[in-house]
Amino acid sequence: MHRQASPDKAAVVDRIKSERAVAVIRTDSIERALGVAEAVIAAGFCAIEITFSFPEASKAIAKLAQNNERNLLIGAGTILTREHVHEAVGAGAQFLVSPCVLPEVIDAARELRVVIIPGAFTPTEIYTAHSLGADIVKIFPAVKFGPEYLKAIRGPLPQIPIMPTSGVDSSNVAEWFKAGAVAVGAVSSVLDPQLIQSGNWPELTKRAREFMNAVRDAR
Repeated sequence: MHRQASPDKAAVVDRIKSERAVAVIRTDSIERALGVAEAVIAAGFCAIEITFSFPEASKAIAKLAQNNERNLLIGAGTILTREHVHEAVGAGAQFLVSPCVLPEVIDAARELRVVIIPGAFTPTEIYTAHSLGADIVKIFPAVKFGPEYLKAIRGPLPQIPIMPTSGVDSSNVAEWFKAGAVAVGAVSSVLDPQLIQSGNWPELTKRAREFMNAVRDAR
């Protein structure tokens, strides 16, 4: 049975739903990760997910979490093991995201009373994630079928909060919300890997701001 979230967890879930967009930062170094973070924060993002795609990911999370005067909501992505869960939470992550349904990861997050957002695609995977205790379920990869797929899923499973990731951009974000998304993840379609590799932070901020404007307009 899906248990009610603790007050702290409920507040984080509510914040994700309120922000409506999470910047998913996938790169190869702490320097680039922090550069992207500052670029998207300047664009209006407050919910930031640092993926465990490089060895110092937890250090980047800790850097953002320290003296968090900007009231950022900081998460960790690509969480694949119990060890990842403990490392991320120890660094200051307030929510955890995984690309698939991993019972041991969900259990570890629940033991630590931290928001967990596993990735799923089929109705069975989505319901399984929810029944195991997921606070939100990430549709991944969302690019495959688009907003109509989410709308179809929401028909029989309206009780499950869903956040699509990948395939979401300024041109279609309103359709995702109309289909029932509680929030969206902004990845390469918004955070261009070439801009990240070249360190073109002004252009990255510009594109991220365009996306955030589209998110606000979709309210």
